[in-house]
Amino acid sequence: MSAEVEPTVLEVGRVTKAHGLTGEVVVILTTDQVQERTAAGTCLWVGDLQMEIESARPFSKRWLFRFVGVKDRNSADRLRGAVLKAEPLVKDDAVFIHEVVGKDLVDQNDENHGRIEGVLANPASDLLELADGGLVPFTFVTSVTDETVHVDVPAGLLGDT
Repeated sequence: MSAEVEPTVLEVGRVTKAHGLTGEVVVILTTDQVQERTAAGTCLWVGDLQMEIESARPFSKRWLFRFVGVKDRNSADRLRGAVLKAEPLVKDDAVFIHEVVGKDLVDQNDENHGRIEGVLANPASDLLELADGGLVPFTFVTSVTDETVHVDVPAGLLGDT
């Protein structure tokens, strides 16, 4: 473990408790980038501490992590409840929630449909929640700029006729 300044990071999981006597902890992941976030050598942030994953393995719909430098139950117990964060993984087509909330939604006809207030999780596709209560599936997003989120939606989805 080394003390460093925390960069801009995203939550990727939480430690629920220690597991066993040798420093492992039970982790609930909150990311869909499981392979990248559980690989040995991956660095995660706990507050202002950067911690390196020594090993990780699936465990009953959760994960068991072993961090470099955490070698006993007492050290693992100190991580109980810790939020695990990581730097965003950059993918060319990736759009993060914080990149769309607060922006205006504009359709393929350049009609502004108002401000995006949030993103709702939905199994088929996350939904952009508009200030007027309208919902637009994320799959219709075509681009994101500094001020707007552009969508190409089917006729009638946004109340047009």
